[in-house]
Amino acid sequence: MRLVPEIKMMHAMILAAGRGERLRPLTDTVPKPMIRVRGKPLIQWHLEALGQAGISTVTINLAHLGEQIRSHVGSGEQYGVQVRYSCEPVGALETAGGIAAARPWMDAQGHNNPNPFLVINADVFADWPISQAFEIGQSILRAKTASTAADARCHLILVDNPEHHPGGDFGLAPPSENHSERQVVRRPALESLTFSGIGVYDPSLFDAIRPGERAALAPLLHRAVAEGRCTGSHFRGMWSDVGTPERLALLNQA
Repeated sequence: MRLVPEIKMMHAMILAAGRGERLRPLTDTVPKPMIRVRGKPLIQWHLEALGQAGISTVTINLAHLGEQIRSHVGSGEQYGVQVRYSCEPVGALETAGGIAAARPWMDAQGHNNPNPFLVINADVFADWPISQAFEIGQSILRAKTASTAADARCHLILVDNPEHHPGGDFGLAPPSENHSERQVVRRPALESLTFSGIGVYDPSLFDAIRPGERAALAPLLHRAVAEGRCTGSHFRGMWSDVGTPERLALLNQA
């Protein structure tokens, strides 16, 4: 069996290109990642957490009012990270298309990092410990190098179903002798969970997407789940999808 290299450096991507239709009229003049939660723009919470966790290279994709994000974040130095921007056309490229176009496994100097990388939706607010991404990435690498295991492709952070999404997205299989990680399974009738918008992905997950192609993430995740190539964990801490003015107001009242 090949030796598994230790992940000492991990890249991350913040998905910030969305239009934020459900937050209108706020997002008519302010991009959703710049909406203020508890005194700071959403994207600033993410950048500070990434820097504190030791992730130094961050890619941000931009579309709707993206220059406001670039103006606020700049190089990222103030947050202890190095930011690279990926600009998308009007209408954006959807989630998987945006990730494939941005190639977040590359740094600002064009150096390739073949290790798994972290992706966070800019419009979620959570206290998930980002430092866990290193251990998750290491687990994906171990599965890829094991001679008897299918290539691991992704690890999803799942949360309890919120009121606005009671049916959930996926489930988690019980731990087994065959897998050190819990496998993500198709949405069960009971005990379903919701995808948090936080995941760790191997670059190979996006191999089939051409740069500039519009592509949704859900089909890639469902395929990886069906093939047994997706693990997950259940996060029970604070998490909110800042998707409507009502949910934003509740967060700012807390």
